[in-house]
Amino acid sequence: MTDLVAVAHGTADPRGIRVVHDLVREMARQRPDLPTSLGFVDLLTPALPALVRRITTDASDAVVVPLLLSSGYHVYVDVAAEAQRYPGRVHAAAALGPDPVLVEILADRLGDLSRVDTVVLAAAGSSDPRALADCETTAKLLSDRVDRPVQVAYISGTGARLPTVLSRTPGRVAVATYLLAPGFFHNLIRRHASPHPVTKPLAPDPRLATLALHRYEEALVARVVDSGWDSPPRSTTRRAGARGARCLRTA
Repeated sequence: MTDLVAVAHGTADPRGIRVVHDLVREMARQRPDLPTSLGFVDLLTPALPALVRRITTDASDAVVVPLLLSSGYHVYVDVAAEAQRYPGRVHAAAALGPDPVLVEILADRLGDLSRVDTVVLAAAGSSDPRALADCETTAKLLSDRVDRPVQVAYISGTGARLPTVLSRTPGRVAVATYLLAPGFFHNLIRRHASPHPVTKPLAPDPRLATLALHRYEEALVARVVDSGWDSPPRSTTRRAGARGARCLRTA
């Protein structure tokens, strides 16, 4: 069984840490057969390189699944570096978004929009144009879903900032938080968006765990196609035991 290495950004907010751990526990609940670990690209331990190095000592191969809503530096550099460091053994999955599943969660968080003219999708932001394009795609999908105009705004990076977007958006506005978990960025969104209503982050929601597991399966299929195999190679099946549990408790 190919290990799943979930990787999140990390946060200093205890609520955000708890939500990310709960998400990975839900992934383990949905796939109890799958060895699952959690690492981070920033702020928290275990750091992704150290975790992957530990796993590759006794696992035949692994898939790194970014618990990130858009592609950007962490996907194209941090996660990709691990796949390059262990060619043929460590494989990189795609980011969670854009995806219709995320749009459904956003729509559920927004609820009744009968008194809303425009939705502003508030994201963390990035300096990578590919990440900004992912957010724009999510905004288009959300607009189609809720039948309202959706503008994208960012808290950081190179895109249009949230206060600017709100100042130029007329009518009744609701702010959809496009973040995985509570923390510093969500606090900023609420501060900048006041007095407009602001939704909660996307997690916890079991659909996120299902989506992350789908990204894992997609990476396995891509591995088979890239290798030219007619069927997936057989590997030693190991139970998700003490190593995975230790990683899930690390903060």
